[in-house]
Amino acid sequence: MQEIITSSPAGTEALGAKIAEKLTGGEVLALFGGMGMGKTAFTRGLARGLGIQDGVSSPTFALVHEYHGRLDVYHFDMFRVTGWDDLYSTGFFDYLDSGGVLVIEWSENIEAALPQDAIRIEIRRGARENERIFQIEGIKP
Repeated sequence: MQEIITSSPAGTEALGAKIAEKLTGGEVLALFGGMGMGKTAFTRGLARGLGIQDGVSSPTFALVHEYHGRLDVYHFDMFRVTGWDDLYSTGFFDYLDSGGVLVIEWSENIEAALPQDAIRIEIRRGARENERIFQIEGIKP
């Protein structure tokens, strides 16, 4: 497990872009962390690192947003998922075999359904207001 500290939303986006360079397709990035921790900022940087020009926003009400670049990105928000029926309704299992990159916000809500080889990224607040501590397991940034 590796720990990386960012000091701003721009730094969080830069970390996402750096990780994007390592992706080849088929990865599942499971993001863990509370409200306002920078999950969407991280995903925005990851998408930019994959050549995606579309604006990235949290898929809170849509449940999944699709972006197309060097690799397709499927950005999920599992905040409102409370059981297996909810999870099936998102189409999550169909996306697993798509060859794209799945980025899952609120992965704590679907932990039992995550693939064993998912890249786990836990984000928590640091000592300063915009500081974020990333604990990353499954890939070296």
